[in-house]
Amino acid sequence: MKVMVIVKASPSSEAGETPSQQLFTEMGKYNEELVKAGIMQTGAGLHPSSKAVRVRFSGKNRVVTDGPFAETRELIAGFWIWKVSSMAEAIEWVKRCPNPMNEESDIDIRPIFEAEDFGEALTPELREQEASIRAQALGLGAPRFENGREMVIAGLNEHYTHETRVNIPKQWERFVPHLGKIAGQVGGSSYGVVWRTTPDFSFEYLCGVEVQSTDKLPSGFTHVKLTTQRYAVSLGGFPTEEAAKSRLGEVLARGASTARVGPRQQVIALTTLVVRDPQAPLIAKVRDLAPQYSGSDAKVGNCEKT
Repeated sequence: MKVMVIVKASPSSEAGETPSQQLFTEMGKYNEELVKAGIMQTGAGLHPSSKAVRVRFSGKNRVVTDGPFAETRELIAGFWIWKVSSMAEAIEWVKRCPNPMNEESDIDIRPIFEAEDFGEALTPELREQEASIRAQALGLGAPRFENGREMVIAGLNEHYTHETRVNIPKQWERFVPHLGKIAGQVGGSSYGVVWRTTPDFSFEYLCGVEVQSTDKLPSGFTHVKLTTQRYAVSLGGFPTEEAAKSRLGEVLARGASTARVGPRQQVIALTTLVVRDPQAPLIAKVRDLAPQYSGSDAKVGNCEKT
């Protein structure tokens, strides 16, 4: 589940008092712990309400009021977005937080709505619309949605963490010499599959090709079975820094890097995961990988090792 952890304003925060160096240091260490635990999605502090405006809605009328606002205890001074297993886990993490204020303070924990909370009201079409909006907000372009067929992808598999994922292009460089020599290969496309993901950013990454049979695979090859299902397909690379920093299971697409393996030839290798379901893998398709590497599709779906 995801929660918003809300730091309530206080007289000192509304007065614009700057936190002490000690508090900056303690909060920095705390945030590092949150990141290492795979909890923190994002977070920020807010200016006092004296720099804010409020827009009141009344029918078709809109009334804008400049700050400051009197109800200090109802105002927000900062927030985090966390990914936790339960409200109990969120509470334990909040208890470890340094006091963010110079006086007594309050922190609220509010669950964030997930798609499942809306039941049948959020139709498959609306879910796809939501995924498309998230992708476009990250500068990834509007994805298309299509029904995929069952496939078996075979190739080289490696385990990565958030820190080591930058080595994925090297994995592609090791795989390229196998192209055209894999028994039972189907078509000329290659695929990158991110699977077995965990909340701490670690995942398995397989770069391979579709095969008809796994009986005569080269030594060291792994294969996964992609089931028949509906895919979100994002065309091209993933250019934004924001996308590269996104967390698993949160947005439609996550980031990419390029490996040069020959003159005017590039392999697009995805470096992080792109899913609405954290258990679903990302499937990157590199069309016509040999003799020239020309483009990629990214698909979200499920797979199983066979």
